[in-house]
Amino acid sequence: MMNRKILGIVFSNMHDNTMGSLTMERTMASIPYGGRYRLIDFTLSSLVNSGIHDVGIIAKNNYQSLMDHLGSGKEWDLSRKNGGLCVLPPYSRSGSGVYKGRLEALSGILHYIKSFKGDYVVMTDCDTVAVVDYQKMLQFHEAKNADITVFYKSKDITKEQRNNTTLLQMDEDGRVRDVLMDTGDKSGNAFLDKILIRKDLLERIVMDAASHNKVSFTREVLQNQKDTLRIFGYEFNGYLADIKSVAAYYHCSMELLNPTVRAELFQPLRPVYTRVRDEVPVKYGIKAVAKNSMIADGCVIQGTVENSIIFRGVKISKGAVVKNSIIMQGAIVGENANLDCVILDRNVILRDGRTLIGCESYPICIEKGAVI
Repeated sequence: MMNRKILGIVFSNMHDNTMGSLTMERTMASIPYGGRYRLIDFTLSSLVNSGIHDVGIIAKNNYQSLMDHLGSGKEWDLSRKNGGLCVLPPYSRSGSGVYKGRLEALSGILHYIKSFKGDYVVMTDCDTVAVVDYQKMLQFHEAKNADITVFYKSKDITKEQRNNTTLLQMDEDGRVRDVLMDTGDKSGNAFLDKILIRKDLLERIVMDAASHNKVSFTREVLQNQKDTLRIFGYEFNGYLADIKSVAAYYHCSMELLNPTVRAELFQPLRPVYTRVRDEVPVKYGIKAVAKNSMIADGCVIQGTVENSIIFRGVKISKGAVVKNSIIMQGAIVGENANLDCVILDRNVILRDGRTLIGCESYPICIEKGAVI
């Protein structure tokens, strides 16, 4: 069972429309996270650490930064003569190049799926940050003699995510008996867009969808075929960041300042891989202050940084105070500026003396390259 060959399929853009300016010029998969990573790093690392070395990434639009980050896939041990990493360009039945749903996206890469010599396919989005062992999921799948196994977590659902979350109802054996979309419930068994399925079954589903013009895997398969297919829910009990909004991105990023969360997410035996960039160490000025923050290499800190995440190459000038904020790569915070509950995207320039103050439930997000 442990030698089953699995194909990984990653959807890079599925939740772009919920992320505001963070996905204006990039995909969901390439959103920076945790000071030196991208969201896709956690997805790819879980696949590779589970022994999955054939991975296709379905692109949709704005994927130049994603391709720049992935390169040949060497950092994830996916640069191979046979198999390895493959970025799949957008395709749709309408010919517009922009697919409408998961089934239409899969229809566009059906030849890629058919060419894979293996038994199973794992499909996943990039909106969750967690350490996932897909071999354990496969063991569960085969023990239940399941047709499809879906990944879920019992959790509270924030207000802004209630109309963008699918809930599962299961019997005592774990078989999915109902799939509820856009319920507005405050808690439940949230489907986390990770699916394990037999390759031959997926091929049949995709071909049927193409002939009947079906586009949504959740609605057309999980919801409408729950009584004819053996669909089981696989519960995840570890730490998981569910990122489907800017507020959720901010909240989950701030959780990384908790040592317990970092210990669970960054495990020595299941490392998180990313593109390696050689940078000089952080340079701190004489009057610099840094408290409870993650500060990446290449930064120059001359002001005060508290409870914040600072990416590579950021400059915090003299007298500047940055609290409870996320400052992405290459941003410059001018002298005597004041930031609290703010997300500065890449290469933002904040002039001297500027003040930006948001709140934890509604952080201010400044788009990439802006000058304020």
